Amino acid sequence: MKQHEMTLILVKPDAVAEGLTGEVLHRLEKAGLKIINCRMLRLNGPLLKEHYAHLAQLPFFPEIEQFMSSGPVVAVALAGENAIAKVRDLLGPTDSTKAPKGTIRGDLGKDKMHNVLHASDSAETAQAELRRFFGSTDPKV
Repeated sequence: MKQHEMTLILVKPDAVAEGLTGEVLHRLEKAGLKIINCRMLRLNGPLLKEHYAHLAQLPFFPEIEQFMSSGPVVAVALAGENAIAKVRDLLGPTDSTKAPKGTIRGDLGKDKMHNVLHASDSAETAQAELRRFFGSTDPKV
């Protein structure tokens, strides 16, 4: 069943630095997703810890924290039919080395950490992340 929903992506610091934001957004728009809002920001300690709370106790969290705070990210609220699943399909697997060509990570990513984007993985996560980055679950421009 088709469902109109909203989701969040973060263009990661390496992709922003490499000038891939436009390419990523173009691919998402071409797939029928609509940009509702976007903003560039630097992730700091408290925001990073909140966003990655599910990983904060793992031994590799300091590496994630260092990477994700190394430069600006672009937070984007997207809307469309089955937006969450559509974005995740377009992205490909988390590990870019295992992502098929034609997916965003397969074409533009480097490895498991430098994988271009973070994307919400469920409706509940999307609502929490939209609220976290835009102050609302309906972040109209």
